[in-house]
Amino acid sequence: MNRQHEILKLLEDDCRCSPAEIAAMLGEEEAAVSEAVQNMEKENLILGYKAMVDWDRTGEEIVTALIEVKVTPQRGDGFEHIAERIYQFDEVESLYLMSGAYDFTVIITGRTLKEVANFVSVRLSTIDGVIGTSTHFILKKYKEKHTVFEAKPVQEERMTFC
Repeated sequence: MNRQHEILKLLEDDCRCSPAEIAAMLGEEEAAVSEAVQNMEKENLILGYKAMVDWDRTGEEIVTALIEVKVTPQRGDGFEHIAERIYQFDEVESLYLMSGAYDFTVIITGRTLKEVANFVSVRLSTIDGVIGTSTHFILKKYKEKHTVFEAKPVQEERMTFC
């Protein structure tokens, strides 16, 4: 694994790691790590720093949906123009081009089921080129980006012999 990959992996696992902490873990100079991180930010390898929040524990009502979208690619532009239209919406958290029966997977959040349904029916499905959608509501998150929500302590199995 190269140095850049190691730094990126450490920041992806915990974006609060300081250059000094990363340098200590990798046996490098803090100034060199700091410069490397700044360069990766300039090159858009590091696009931002985010906290992962368990919204279920906050008591706020938030609805998350995964929407599969089938489109007709546009001549000369393929999927790009439609993707740009979709990711401009504030509700859209993530957008992926997929293989399989649907072309895009869109992850959105809203305050209510009705708000999400309204987004799909009024804003998303009316985009030129969108020919079908399938909406799935996320009922509970167990794990996201390698982080387990409500991790249970691991119990040792005990065997009893009679």
